[in-house]
Amino acid sequence: MTDKLKRRLKIKAHIRSTVSGTAEKPRLTVYRSNAQIYAQIIDDVAGKTLASASSLGIKDKMTKKEQAAKVGELIAQNAKEAGVVSVVFDRNGFLYHGRVKELADAARKGGLKF
Repeated sequence: MTDKLKRRLKIKAHIRSTVSGTAEKPRLTVYRSNAQIYAQIIDDVAGKTLASASSLGIKDKMTKKEQAAKVGELIAQNAKEAGVVSVVFDRNGFLYHGRVKELADAARKGGLKF
């Protein structure tokens, strides 16, 4: 395991010790790989994923930041369909800038409150 991955997992563990999703306010978690970005809205009490979105289905030619913004819009739309308005944000150990920030801003613009 690389030092960078160890660092992210340590940060992730600290975040998850304080951030937890409930039925009223589920957790919006973000995972980004080198090529894709994924978002899920999770009710940790019930252990269920309420909504999800990813850049896997996006076939348009765009930058990674534009993809992240599109996924943010999709997760906000899917959350509304699932009846979710307010969430807690879990950046999953990733720094809050770049693609993670683009996704969060687009989700807020789409109507999610966090």
